[in-house]
Amino acid sequence: MTGSPSLHLTVRRRRAIARDVAEFELRRIDGGDLPEWRPGAHIDVVAGSGLVRQYSLCGDPGDRTSYRIAVLRQSDGRGGSAWLHEQLHEGDRVVVGGPRNHFPLEPAPHYLFLAGGIGITPLLTMIREVSGEGADWSLHYGGRTRASLAYTGELRTIDASRVRVVPFDECGLIDLEAALDEAAPEALVYCCGPEPLIAAAEAACARRGLRLRTERFSPKQTGSRVDTPFTVRIASTGAELAVPADRSIVDTLIEAGVDVLTSCAEGTCGTCEIAVLDGRPDHRDSVLTDEEQAAGDRILPCVSRSRTPRLVLDL
Repeated sequence: MTGSPSLHLTVRRRRAIARDVAEFELRRIDGGDLPEWRPGAHIDVVAGSGLVRQYSLCGDPGDRTSYRIAVLRQSDGRGGSAWLHEQLHEGDRVVVGGPRNHFPLEPAPHYLFLAGGIGITPLLTMIREVSGEGADWSLHYGGRTRASLAYTGELRTIDASRVRVVPFDECGLIDLEAALDEAAPEALVYCCGPEPLIAAAEAACARRGLRLRTERFSPKQTGSRVDTPFTVRIASTGAELAVPADRSIVDTLIEAGVDVLTSCAEGTCGTCEIAVLDGRPDHRDSVLTDEEQAAGDRILPCVSRSRTPRLVLDL
């Protein structure tokens, strides 16, 4: 979490909410208010010896006294979720950064939510909000088994008639075609979950012309590209730095002593986003929408590069 401001929190409560899923309620050590956030936001959690992982906030945005996250233990992960499950208990302290929001809830007359497994966490807060506002919405929620699906009871309390739970061992995969066929033409689709679900939703929504917003847990596959060297210019100082073919913009900036916020280093969290004043980015992130990438006025320098010989960064 290089250069990131941090909060020192304590675990007020921990509970199991589904198979291999633990929920943590975090509060400030001094009992003060936490920074505000909106549905779709996440925090960076320092897990163990320097590991930083992003977890969506799934509590009540109106509650400034606590943050709530739900963590799936991933046996094939990089150790962050295992550390939280094994080492973080009630009363323990933890360092977090944020919150940040690259998956905001936008106004729409109709919403279709598609969740896969732990991908329900950012969508839960959105559903609470749109339901409270009286908006039209529906949720299709898939996972391996019924026991592995978190917050199904809470979702049914909000409005059981709008929730379709799809355990794979009972029903197979979410029927995306049927779900999208039922969506109104002006619906806004929100999807969060594993890459196969998101990729399928992207393809299906594109065929129908439906608006789609996604949040990924792993980098989007962008295909193989040849990396070439280029130059970045720091707008505030005029300094120009050579970015080699085998180094990222972020690494080049940090090595030159430029303070850059960075966390995931794989283009999924959005922490390192920088405004671009000149030049054309080669976007390789999984955060910016197609429209945002086409605008070319920002870049995630941990993974993205340049299509022009030089980029001018607002630093």
